[in-house]
Amino acid sequence: MRSRPLFPTDGKKQRISFRHLLAFTCNPSYSRFMHSLRQIFALLFVWGIGLACAGAADKIRVSSFSTVLTEIAQKIGGDRVEVTGHIKPGIDPHEFEPKASDIRTVTNADLVLLSAKHMEGYVAKLKDSIGTKGHVVEVGDQKMQSLKLVDRSEHEVEDPHWWHSPRNLIIATKVVRDELTKISPADKALFAANATAYINRLEVLDDWVRAKVSELPRDKRKLVTNHDAFGYFARDYGFTVMPISGVAKNDQPGSKNVAELIAKIKASGVKAVFSEDVANPKVVQEITRETGAKFGGELLSDGLGTGEAATVEGMFKHNVKTIVDALK
Repeated sequence: MRSRPLFPTDGKKQRISFRHLLAFTCNPSYSRFMHSLRQIFALLFVWGIGLACAGAADKIRVSSFSTVLTEIAQKIGGDRVEVTGHIKPGIDPHEFEPKASDIRTVTNADLVLLSAKHMEGYVAKLKDSIGTKGHVVEVGDQKMQSLKLVDRSEHEVEDPHWWHSPRNLIIATKVVRDELTKISPADKALFAANATAYINRLEVLDDWVRAKVSELPRDKRKLVTNHDAFGYFARDYGFTVMPISGVAKNDQPGSKNVAELIAKIKASGVKAVFSEDVANPKVVQEITRETGAKFGGELLSDGLGTGEAATVEGMFKHNVKTIVDALK
């Protein structure tokens, strides 16, 4: 049996009137057509949501407690990772404490990245939170030679500021690559290629730093900053660090320490003194006033910055240009 046409026609071009339109919408064929169409759209919608959720679930969830490690994880993992950076630029990692929201995110992470070398005092808390679900990696403790510092209690401790050395950054990149590969062996080739590309950039960066530092005679490579954060940088590029305070930038130096530093600066003929992001500038101002040295600028000591300094490469270029240009 032939079904009735939705619109009656005699083969000639007709103008559709309101009466025709009303007849069309009341036609049983139209109702069946619209019902089928609604079912198709509903199925497509559910299917699309399912694919999106499956794609999100497949991603490796990474929690990073270092702005530097956040970048490394993103570069190595690419689209296969979802990285949460718990520490943002401008936050002092020495003083940071995870909030309840951080802990909730960590409990769902497949991989947790920490600077370590005793930078974070909350490692045990994170390990308790994550249990056996994810893997906690203290990156700075992996195959990196530690320099030593003296803390406010006059105890010798590991220098946790390893990221000021491209050599250490290359080690960190390999650590993150290997940890991601353990979680997703099928992506080994992708992670290896991304790591190789990132390491090549770090090697180019190291060459650039050496060329820029070579503009500065060795007897002028004396670095006065708020706290003892540039030991690895000094080791790699031939500087002497003269810190105002100890491991943390908010450690308050005693008047005797400041007086000794002022005498040392005068005797060494240091041309410039540097402050650091989110550090108290008062002591630096006092030292420049007492020594006649100029204020050399602000350095990024405990992680990445913002704008052009929001990447590892940008952080290094900002710091090195600031140091070399001020000390010439």
